[in-house]
Amino acid sequence: MEPDRRINIKGLVCPYTFVKAKLAIEEMEVGQVLEILLDYEEASRSIPKSMEDHGHKVLKVEKINDTDWIIQVRKERD
Repeated sequence: MEPDRRINIKGLVCPYTFVKAKLAIEEMEVGQVLEILLDYEEASRSIPKSMEDHGHKVLKVEKINDTDWIIQVRKERD
């Protein structure tokens, strides 16, 4: 799936990883997909959980190399 927006939060740690992801998805329309590139392992678990807690749909969590993950989230509500 081709995302509507991509953000790169490599180098950030919690809670900044979630803050950046939350601000990005808040600017999007319902139904759009946000792709997040990150390199903080804890955030690869906490961001999907937090996004689901806020009512959004996590489409993918994928480790793409030794240090990086891609997370795709569809905005489900305002």
